[in-house]
Amino acid sequence: QVQLVESGGGLVQTGGSLRLSCAASGRTFTTNTMGWFRQAPGKEREFVAAITWGGINIYYADSAKGRFTISGDNAKNAVYLQMNSLKPEDTAVYYCAAKSRIGSNFYPVNYSYWGQGTQVTVSS
Repeated sequence: QVQLVESGGGLVQTGGSLRLSCAASGRTFTTNTMGWFRQAPGKEREFVAAITWGGINIYYADSAKGRFTISGDNAKNAVYLQMNSLKPEDTAVYYCAAKSRIGSNFYPVNYSYWGQGTQVTVSS
């Protein structure tokens, strides 16, 4: 099993920044990719960014490109999401997820482990 704990969410004004953190513990060696997803009220959970352990491959949703940066620290078993130039449409619960299966990094169904989520609210 892998446990994931997110932190760093909060309330920020349009144009502001937040840095989300995800601490992983347990059998992290069984995972190959860490991802960030978000879910706004009434909407499906959507992909934001993903990184393979070691940072060899990084992926972003179009909505995140140029504004968000995902990074990882293997020694700390941690993954981060730096979010800049935030917009009201970025408001959502943000989830950290770990993937061990072979398959697309963009779909929640391919991730086996999830954190509890952290709320990000961007005011206009």
